[in-house]
Amino acid sequence: MPPPITGTVNVLVPTGALGAGIQEADVLAGLADAHAIACDAGSTDSGPAYLATGRCKYSRAAVKTDFAVLLRAQAKARIPLLIGSCGTSGSDAALDWMRDVALEVCAEQGLSPRIALLYSEQAPQLVAQRARQGRVKPLPPMRDADPALFEQCDHIVALMGPEPYVAALEAGADIVLGGRTTDTAVLAAVPLMRGMGAGAAWHAGKTAECGGLCAVSPREGGVMVRVGRDDFVVEPLRASNRCTPYTISSHMLYENSDPFQLHEPGGVLDVTQARYEAIDERRVRVTGSRFEAKPYTMKLEGASAGQYQTVMLVGIQDPKVLANLPRFLGQMHEALIRRVNEAMGASAGAFDISLRPYGYNAVSGEVDPQQPPPREVGLLFVATAATQELATQIAKTCNPWFFHMPLDREAELPSYAFPFSPAEIERGAVYEFHLNHVVQVEHPLELVRTVFVQGGSHASR
Repeated sequence: MPPPITGTVNVLVPTGALGAGIQEADVLAGLADAHAIACDAGSTDSGPAYLATGRCKYSRAAVKTDFAVLLRAQAKARIPLLIGSCGTSGSDAALDWMRDVALEVCAEQGLSPRIALLYSEQAPQLVAQRARQGRVKPLPPMRDADPALFEQCDHIVALMGPEPYVAALEAGADIVLGGRTTDTAVLAAVPLMRGMGAGAAWHAGKTAECGGLCAVSPREGGVMVRVGRDDFVVEPLRASNRCTPYTISSHMLYENSDPFQLHEPGGVLDVTQARYEAIDERRVRVTGSRFEAKPYTMKLEGASAGQYQTVMLVGIQDPKVLANLPRFLGQMHEALIRRVNEAMGASAGAFDISLRPYGYNAVSGEVDPQQPPPREVGLLFVATAATQELATQIAKTCNPWFFHMPLDREAELPSYAFPFSPAEIERGAVYEFHLNHVVQVEHPLELVRTVFVQGGSHASR
């Protein structure tokens, strides 16, 4: 058995996302030898709505409960607490929302930490100007950096690296609440700040970015990463959980198409020569990770609101319809389009109707000719139009055909099972991502604005 590593910087990662749930016992189990607590709070996984609106994916109550656990731990251990991509999107509005939650919890707990807020939202016009200067480059599948692309975004964020967190800690912050940040950077910040190896710090950050997801039982607490100059060790916080070389090594493929390289703001993590070794039944040591410095770039995410949607839903168990779904869906779609054109004419504007048969091929869109007919399907109708009123009027126009269309013209009119009354549900705006680009910067702090607040107070930028 290899001897345990010494001289490490230990980062306690309690969860993969603030608001997803943190058990205080798990945090306390690792607090004694932790040098920092760090976790992520955001993602683009759930689509563009959270960036376009500035709203958080998780409930305020869930985020507040998790933050209260971490605040108490930070105060007890007197170690830094870092949270990245606050409020899901990391936009300015999302970070302000998280600031208010944090100050409320501080007041309730009678604590007054110094809190740094790292803002990384960018004005669309300024990003468009950088694009005109040739400082913005597209990433696949985007083909260009047309300035008009950036100007159509409601909100744009630039993904930070670890440097703004380090600067905030060096300026005396007890807690750092970050805008949009790479998941890895917020975990790597303190080890890098304290002189640990870049390869080990970045790889440890990537491994622990989702908390317990790198363990055998992903939902059993978070993990501790102990980062040295040439290696790092991962250990679950909960005694009943364990890590294995497989669970640790496989996390390089999580949200990453290349299992050996990961691009970050200031370079590339290369784990081609990494070795994963079980220390015991619960802990894994990793050696051989390298970080190759590159010109500093920050990834851009941009989103906006577009058209509007209204949906309807029916459940179908008719065996004849289910045995002939492709024909039925084609006939219905054609009939619905024709009905809208006849009833509404040009007033409908540019619109779209889609039918999504859940229980058949709604997820993949592919049809397996060998697949037997389903027992039932939930058929989702989606009308997309320029305004909410138009989308709803289109749905109302289609209502009798959607709920009562037979497979064959001469058949009796069926009534499919509808779960709601009224049948139409206004879904609101359709949000879209517009960017997959990087912006070149001369300094890691160039696009980041830092504001300090004191626990128990409220400050505006």
